[in-house]
Amino acid sequence: MKYDVTVIGGGPSGLMAAISAAEYGAKTILIEKGNKLGNKLAISGGGRCNVTNRLPQEEVIKNIPGNGKFLYSAFSIFNNYDIIDYFENMGVALKEEDHGRMFPVSNSAKSVVDTLINKLKELNVHIHMNTPVTNIEYGEKVHNVHLKNGEYVQTKALVIAVGGKSVPHTGSTGDGYAWAKHAGHTITDLYPTEVALTSAEKFIHNRTLQGLSLRDIALTVLNKNNKPIITHQMDMVFTHFGISGPAVLRCSQFVVKEIMKGRQEISMSLDLLPGQAEDQLINHIFQLIDESPRKSFKNILKGIVPERLLDYLMKKSSINAEQNGANMSKGDIQLLVKNMKQFTFTVNGSLSIEKAFVTGGGVSIKEIVPNTMQSKIMHGLFFCGEILDIHGYTGGYNITSALVTGRLAGMNAALSDTLI
Repeated sequence: MKYDVTVIGGGPSGLMAAISAAEYGAKTILIEKGNKLGNKLAISGGGRCNVTNRLPQEEVIKNIPGNGKFLYSAFSIFNNYDIIDYFENMGVALKEEDHGRMFPVSNSAKSVVDTLINKLKELNVHIHMNTPVTNIEYGEKVHNVHLKNGEYVQTKALVIAVGGKSVPHTGSTGDGYAWAKHAGHTITDLYPTEVALTSAEKFIHNRTLQGLSLRDIALTVLNKNNKPIITHQMDMVFTHFGISGPAVLRCSQFVVKEIMKGRQEISMSLDLLPGQAEDQLINHIFQLIDESPRKSFKNILKGIVPERLLDYLMKKSSINAEQNGANMSKGDIQLLVKNMKQFTFTVNGSLSIEKAFVTGGGVSIKEIVPNTMQSKIMHGLFFCGEILDIHGYTGGYNITSALVTGRLAGMNAALSDTLI
């Protein structure tokens, strides 16, 4: 089988690459080892498909802390606003939700995936499903892609879009790293990002706070000198193994990187009421006591923080929750407020890379041409999506990176001077 462009991987970046290559006139084949295309798109945004983010380009790049700046060149050709236009022009109406996240009006990921598959068919892209690639033989002018069924594809340009190692049930099992290495590429250290964190704290072990969700808190990762590395203000949840939820996922890569430096335990600080300064909160509590001095202190504080957490913090501060508010000392109140504003605990790791939403690390971006996604090492070879050492926060940023790099890889694979 002879093709101009071969795309391996039917995730967001692979679909976009195959469509782009075909739009630019290349005879294109898309090879997918699984039995479904667009698996990661189908589960993104809780099954509603968060296709991109409408924030200004500068903000989008800031939300891709893993080498997002590499995408400046790519964004000058095809960016998040182009993604919105692209889908809307194909008949997928989009709507904006919190933090700039863009979803299909249908609230169904299927509508996005089906539209892309229909586009592939319309452009006569040859789609081979259930077709694992066993080996890639790089040649001087053409590359041979060997398939498990014994056949091989001869191709002038090759796009590797097989994802990282996260969420392996979607097909991302790290196959592409060996093919990239074989071409001479460097694979930077792989690690989990956007992942839940584990803790050996007694209150985690005893499941004291298990299942407790906190809204709009500020969570900070502290360095070895107890100085802040990063803070995220979002929601979080205590679990049976540690902590999870949006704020935790965003902090996770910073924790993992500290552990990679050899630290065994990382301190985190939780501010339960980031909208109020400590002195404001202390004054507010004294005001509540003045209004109801005979009420138990616990009842006076009802509603300020969730009851189960309040009970825990009172015990931690050695405060008798049942005593009257009028009997509370200023020192006790200050200590409790400090624990509400700076509840510090340690984490000691994360769930595995397979359980992470995103893979950190990958094909070194130093070896990729930023405005074409072409390899600087091997002719006719392109990379896109999560196999690259680029990663963002959840919220449409990783899919934006996948679609943008996919668009460029497919287009430039079709335009490269190596074609038949």
